[in-house]
Amino acid sequence: MTGVTQFRWASAACTDVGRVRERNEDACLDLPDLGIWVVADGMGGHAVGDFASQAVTQALAALPPRSTLEERLADVGAALQDVNRALIAEAARLQVRCVGTTVVALATGDRRCGYLWAGDSRLYRLRAGHLQRLTRDHSQVERLLARGLITAEEARHHPAHNTITRAVGAADTLLPEQLFVDVADGDVFLLCSDGLSNEVEDDTIASVLAAGGDLNAIAQTLVRTALDHGGHDNVTVVVVRAEDPYGSDMTLVNPEVEG
Repeated sequence: MTGVTQFRWASAACTDVGRVRERNEDACLDLPDLGIWVVADGMGGHAVGDFASQAVTQALAALPPRSTLEERLADVGAALQDVNRALIAEAARLQVRCVGTTVVALATGDRRCGYLWAGDSRLYRLRAGHLQRLTRDHSQVERLLARGLITAEEARHHPAHNTITRAVGAADTLLPEQLFVDVADGDVFLLCSDGLSNEVEDDTIASVLAAGGDLNAIAQTLVRTALDHGGHDNVTVVVVRAEDPYGSDMTLVNPEVEG
């Protein structure tokens, strides 16, 4: 691809029911060949949350390949609107208040990624040892934090901790947020359900990601750490790493220039 760096993408996923819940209402996609990764967390305490999260991942797994990042992310958004309508219809059929799920989806371009989310499932990026949260939770606690009404420590134990303000299936109109971010060689992205972020501090997450090595081992370590901290919820992680095979710090061999 002339003039454009094509990143090589590697990824791994891990999910666990946790130590308290009886079934896993999380679902995820790990599709590096298609350049798409997803975590969906069926709304705890609501009917058939596992049905809702799986509806999201099944719909996004069926999307066709696209030539541009913008087209790919537009397809993700359209599919989520379809799932939103289907989940509202399912709730009406079951005569329950809500069948819903959070979602965070990451899609790749050449030198950029696009991501889309609704709810409190998160996307992080580790770059040069620094962990940055790329999403903001759609939650009551996040609103209180933004207004300076509570501290970060108070937020972790706030009574409204599990009250989210956006989700697929929660309202007639789904309003996900969508952003784009640049990609650099060695960037590590983490998609996770709140079963990780509620149990494990960001500094610990950063340390695990920065340790490097096998992505499957990293994903499993993150889940195990959440379980060791209580495992009060289902926990799901997808770890994604970008590698530039022609990065300036790599040695290239070209025998044809010899002589």
